[in-house]
Amino acid sequence: MNECDLALMRRMDELHLEHPFAGSRLLRDLLRREGHLVGRLHVGTLMARMGIEALYKKPNTSRKHPRHPIYPYLLRGLKIERANQVWAMDITYIPMARGFVDLAAVLDWHAAGCSSCP
Repeated sequence: MNECDLALMRRMDELHLEHPFAGSRLLRDLLRREGHLVGRLHVGTLMARMGIEALYKKPNTSRKHPRHPIYPYLLRGLKIERANQVWAMDITYIPMARGFVDLAAVLDWHAAGCSSCP
């Protein structure tokens, strides 16, 4: 880490305390007004290295939309007594050292184990 980046990070920290909502674009603009020749990607890299991010209201994906229908849970009260009676499917994202892997698993609830995992 060179001296220029350290000075830039100190100033970015001060600006982040003054403007906690500022992302890499706004911080870049504020730094340019002060005479620093810096790009948005470099500001974003330094922000990530410093562990700072813009504060903003995140979308609430848990709140249901009033016009969306509510479907009944068809398995409530059902006793699972045999194989092939109830199946479930799950997909998950697994980060790897070089990229990622999508895992799709098919589950038989009676067996309580993974029936098909490619």
